[in-house]
Amino acid sequence: MSSNVVPISFSANHLHSKWAISNSLQNNNNNKISGFNSYFRVNAATLRKCCCLTSNFGQSKLHLENEKKPSDLGSISGDGKIDDTQIITKDLSSLPKPLSSTDLVSPNSDGSKVRVAYKGSPGAYSEAAALKAYPKCETVPCEEFESVFKAVELWLVDKAILQIENSIGGSVHRNYDLFLRHRLHIVGEVKLIVDHCLLGLPGVQKEDLKCILSHPQALVQCKTMLNELDVVKVNTEDTASAAKTVASKGVQDTGAIASSRAAEIYGLHVLSNKIQDDSDNVTRFLILAREPVIPGTDRPHKTSIVFTLEEGPGVLFKALAVFALRDINLSKIESRPQRNRPLRIVDDSNKGSSKYFDYFFYIDFEASMAEPRAQYALGHLQEFSHFLRILGCYPVDTNL
Repeated sequence: MSSNVVPISFSANHLHSKWAISNSLQNNNNNKISGFNSYFRVNAATLRKCCCLTSNFGQSKLHLENEKKPSDLGSISGDGKIDDTQIITKDLSSLPKPLSSTDLVSPNSDGSKVRVAYKGSPGAYSEAAALKAYPKCETVPCEEFESVFKAVELWLVDKAILQIENSIGGSVHRNYDLFLRHRLHIVGEVKLIVDHCLLGLPGVQKEDLKCILSHPQALVQCKTMLNELDVVKVNTEDTASAAKTVASKGVQDTGAIASSRAAEIYGLHVLSNKIQDDSDNVTRFLILAREPVIPGTDRPHKTSIVFTLEEGPGVLFKALAVFALRDINLSKIESRPQRNRPLRIVDDSNKGSSKYFDYFFYIDFEASMAEPRAQYALGHLQEFSHFLRILGCYPVDTNL
C-alpha cells in the first residue's frame, strides 16, 4: 500500500508548488487551515500539462479563500444538502487540476530504498504493517512513539508507521496527542489482521507454562485461553519484546503471546495459533512523512483533521453538519482534552460559573482534498473553529 508519490523539495531554479493554507498551532488567531505545506519534484512539462504552474513559474495555491460565506454557498436541496454547484463558475475553474499518480515519477514503489520507523522490536505487528505497505523496505525499531516521530523529523528515516486504533482495544490516545506536537503528515493507512500465537521454547508444551508475557492489549484479547491455562500474566512493552525475553531467558515454564513471525525471528515454537477471543481483530496504522502526498480522485481517499470550536450552544452539531450537508461520510470521531487549557470556565448562571473540558476534535472523513466539496466543507468549518489543521489526505487501505 505504498503511495505513488515521492515528496522532495526544489532547488532555487525549480518550482515551489504550495497547495494549502499554512498555520502553526501557536498562531490560532489567524483562523487559517494548515497542514499541507508541500513540495514535489516534477518536471515543468508535466506541471504545465496539469495546469499547476504559470508561464513565469509562479506559485499555485489550492485554497478556500475564494469560497463564498456559508450564506452564499448555493442552494440547499430538498434533502437538506448544500448544492455547491450553484457557486460562481470562476471559483471552481480557478482551482488547479490535481496531479494524478501517472504524472509523477515514483521509482521503488515496493519500498526497496525506504527506511520506515516503528515502535517495538523486530517481529512486532507494527513492523508487519510497515512491510505490508513497503514489502522491501528497511524497518527501523524505536523504543517510544515519540522516537518514531523524531526519527522522521531528523531525517534518520523516510517514513514512520504507528498504530492509531484497534477494533477491540480502541484508539491509541497517545498518538493523537503527538500529532499536535509534531509537524508530520499522514500519507497512508494500513489495516492489519492481528493473529496472536502462544509461543514457547522448543520442546515445551502449553500445559507446562506457568507465566505468559505480552503487551497488555494482547493479554486482554486472549483472556479466555489464559484463564483456561491458569497462568501468571506479565506486561511487556510490545508482543515482540515478550518473545525476545522468553528466548533470551530460556525459562521452560515461561511463554509469550506474539506473532508467528516473532517466533521465527527468535527461534520459538508456536504452541497454539489464533488464540484471540475475537477472530475479527484488526489494527489500523497510519503512515507518516515529512511532506504530504498530492490527493487524487482516481481512488477512495480519506482526510484527517483536528480542530477546536468556539463557545456556543449547538456548535459541535453545526461543525459536523458541514459534512452532512455535502454528503461526506465521517468514518472516525475522537476528542482529546486540551492540555494547555483543560478546563473552560463559563459564567452562565447567578449561582456561579460552570467548568467543563475544552477539547480537540479529530475527524476522519471520506473525501479527497482534491474534491471541491471537501474544500468547501472545511471553509464552512472555519466559521465555528478556533483552530483547524489538516493532518493528511491519503488513499484508503481497502486490502485486508
